[in-house]
Order: sequence, then structure tokens, then C-alpha cells
Amino acid sequence: MKNKEIILKLQSNRALEEGEWIQIFDTFDDEDLRFAMDLAREITIERFGKKIYFRGIVEFTNVCKNDCYYCGIRAGNSNCARYRLDEEDILACCEDGYAHGFRTFVLQGGEDPHYTKEKMCHIVRSITERYPDCAVTMSIGELDRDYYQALYDAGAVRYLLRHETADAEHYALLHPASQTLESRMRCLKDLKEIGFQTGCGIMVGSPHQTNLHLAKDMMFMADFKPEMVGLGPFIPHRDTPFRDEAAGSVDKTLMVIALTRIMLPNALIPSTTALGTAEAEGRQKGVLAGCNVVMPNLSPLEVRKKYMLYDGKVGTDMSAEAGIRTLRAQMEEIGYEVIVARGDFKRR
Repeated sequence: MKNKEIILKLQSNRALEEGEWIQIFDTFDDEDLRFAMDLAREITIERFGKKIYFRGIVEFTNVCKNDCYYCGIRAGNSNCARYRLDEEDILACCEDGYAHGFRTFVLQGGEDPHYTKEKMCHIVRSITERYPDCAVTMSIGELDRDYYQALYDAGAVRYLLRHETADAEHYALLHPASQTLESRMRCLKDLKEIGFQTGCGIMVGSPHQTNLHLAKDMMFMADFKPEMVGLGPFIPHRDTPFRDEAAGSVDKTLMVIALTRIMLPNALIPSTTALGTAEAEGRQKGVLAGCNVVMPNLSPLEVRKKYMLYDGKVGTDMSAEAGIRTLRAQMEEIGYEVIVARGDFKRR
């Protein structure tokens, strides 16, 4: 075991230097990974028990004005069959989710100008009025601060916006020139200041990513202190410029998850669909590495395959009920209980 002392330093709430992060990612072995996962799991159980929060995702549009080089719903993908759900469709998804015990709904979509500030705020208000005991999470990309404020005022309480990378040069290799890391970071800052429980995160093994980039990501998150962190392996999509790039390592993703849990013990960290796509037991392994959230899909079955951010995405051929049943069984198989709760971030 090469990195035990550094991992224990992180546990003691001491910031790691850039070189220490690089050392971990350069040299970690199976023993380091087991040690980090065991420690992360102990921290998670101590803070949350063996309880997993369910979030119901509604992927309401796959129309996007952006052209991110890694994304299957990028504007430049002419093979993508586009769709939009209207308010009635979205509310029907929430009704289905509520009946199955969900108390958080995640509205996720591309950056689609069709959904104006007024439309989205009306949808959020409709959900919060109909389900006052539920939390609404938004994941709709980069918006003006006024738009974020309006969503917050309408009742949304959480916002997911992966930063993708904390290195500007790396960011430029993943996106066209019209998208900048400066803009992404401005959005995250605005969300925090407004009062959202704010989520950032990365794709582990994204094209051109180095261990220096990963070190910068961990140092950014240590400073930013997000309430939520989305971490999953990069998986290529056949209709993107990165179609021939290798997928990210599951083990490295699990190491990043475990270290993030040790560094941010109170964070809400989902075991992502990408992990479950990369490996059959990926979501279970994510929980055993410190994740405490799973996010079943509530979208109508007929649009599931159209929201394909990467190839092979699991769950696209399951009804919402079947997906929930499968995830619940996966969690119970490793000794965890899915609970009916909003699962808000708590500062301890």
C-alpha cells in the first residue's frame, strides 16, 4: 500500500498538495483502492447509516444548443432524434415517481432555448405546489444569474452542473470555443450565492485528462465544497468526435469517489448510471465506495433511448417501475436500504 498516509491526511481534514493528489492517481494499487473504499464506506455509514436516497430523473428534452465534443445529444449530432416533454408530461412522470416513494425530482435536459425562464418556473411551481414535501433539483446547464434566481424563487432547491474539469486548457479540448471554463465557474458561483444546494463533478478518464487535471479537480472541490458531486467514468458515443477514445477506468472512478467522500464527508454523491453502464455491478460498487444516492429514470419509455449521452446507457428499455425495482434489489443485495426522504444536504 503506497498511499495510506496521504489518504489518512485527507481524512484528518487537512488539504492535500497538488503533488500528493498526483502521487495517489499515479501510483494507487488494489490495496490503496480497498483501503480508500473501506474508509469512505465507514464515513458514509457513520453519517447516513446504510440508507440510500432515491432521486427520480425526468429527462425532459434532448435538444441542446451546445456542441460539447463528448456528448451524444450535442447540437451537431444529426443522428439524434430530438424530443421535448411538455408540462403535462413532466407532471405525469412526477406523479408516477411520487407513488413509488420518490421525494426528489431531478429535471434534466440539454440547454434548450424552447424552455424559457417563464416556462421552466411555471413547471417548477406546479411540481412544488402539487408535491410540497418534495425537493426539485434542476440540471439544465449554464443560465443567467436572473434565471437561476427565478428558479430558486419558484421552489427549486438544488442544481447540478458538472464543472467537467478545473483546467481551462483541458476544458477547451472538450468544448468548442464558445464555451469556457470561466463561464462554467461563474455559474457555479452564482448558484452557491443564491442558496442552491449545488452539485459539480467530472467524467473520470475524459479525453486528454491527466492526473494533474484530476489533482486540480480535487483541489477545486475541496475549496468549493459542493453539496453534491456527480462522478462517473467517461463513456464514448459513436456520433461524437471522441467516438474512438477509450472509456474511463471503473477502478479509477471508484478511487475518485472514495477520496471525494473522505474529503467531503457530508456530500450527497450519486452512484451514477455511467458506472452501471461501464460495469454490471458498477452502481453497487459506487455505493460501497461512498455513494449515498441512486437516480432511477422516470422519463417515458418512448423517449429513453433518445436521451443517449453515451453509448450503451443502461435502463433505457425498462419502465420506471421496473427500473426502480431493479435498483432497489441491487441496493438490498449489498445490505443497503432505499428510503423515502428528500435527503437534503445537512451541515454537521
